[in-house]
Amino acid sequence: MQRRRDPVERAEERRSDGSKDLYDVSTWEPRSITDLFAYTLYNAVSYGFRAIVLLIAIAITLSLLVSPAALVLEDPFLAGFFALSVVPAGLLAAYIWYADITTSEPLRLLVVTFLLAILFATFAAVVNSITRPLFGVGFLGSLLFFYLIVGPIEETVKLLAVQVFAYRSDSFDAVIDGAVYGAVAGLGFAAIENAIYIGRVVGEADPEAGALATAGGIATVRALAGPGHVIYSAIAGYYLGLAKFNREYAGPIVLKGLLVAAFVHGTYNVTVGIAPEIITSFLPIGTGLAFVGYVIVYDLAIGYYLYRKIARYRRTYQSVTNDVDGDSRPELTEFDPPQR
Repeated sequence: MQRRRDPVERAEERRSDGSKDLYDVSTWEPRSITDLFAYTLYNAVSYGFRAIVLLIAIAITLSLLVSPAALVLEDPFLAGFFALSVVPAGLLAAYIWYADITTSEPLRLLVVTFLLAILFATFAAVVNSITRPLFGVGFLGSLLFFYLIVGPIEETVKLLAVQVFAYRSDSFDAVIDGAVYGAVAGLGFAAIENAIYIGRVVGEADPEAGALATAGGIATVRALAGPGHVIYSAIAGYYLGLAKFNREYAGPIVLKGLLVAAFVHGTYNVTVGIAPEIITSFLPIGTGLAFVGYVIVYDLAIGYYLYRKIARYRRTYQSVTNDVDGDSRPELTEFDPPQR
């Protein structure tokens, strides 16, 4: 995006060759000792604050992973259940990556986004734990907790995992890239959440039940929850991508994406505990099958909403980039030089 210029600077460029020094009048750069001190101090505080936040996130993450790590060291086969619990979410994220019709995203940005989502997820875990007692017990308390805390907080930290790094990269050069990075952030969030849940359940389980049997059961449940995280954050990420190329309305666009993602996320949390019982009252099936069926149907419904957005982007991209010979040319973005 072209830098905005003061009227003095614009007039000077029109009047002459623009050689007049406008330092401290309408332009600025660090020249004096005071300038350099302010410039250095600002960067130190800015990067220092980011480093502190990152170190806190790492510390919280490591503390939360102590229990799962201890269980894996005791029984290495449990690592397989941790991995299997994120396979469905991983496959879904891979599909969204494949659906990106523009240039492929660099592996390093995908990996960094995944790792940042793991780190930032711990902030959501802390907030959820602290605020849960404030809402008391009962359906109304759970309703408010899921809609006001869990949905908004978890979707926000996943979106931050995209915004703080990948979003600032020149490789983030299309709206649909937001959905790709959002999906990867959802995968990272699901990975750490599954590890914590599985570790907690196995650690608290009756030793006579068997660690592997317990891990298999909870891993199956968590495998069903993972795709939802990918879908919700991919929706929010798509709107983040839309915001990047519509700077005038960036704030409302990002907020819309978060509201949609938080709402469908909260709705899942509210309904997944009661819908299976309702289903079993009408159909001659067990609660377990009803649970699996409901989660799959819910994810398919919300996933179809995301699919339609991606499919519409793909169709539009193809229609506007095909020339008279039917060849496809990539669309120029604000980061690309004009073709001649």
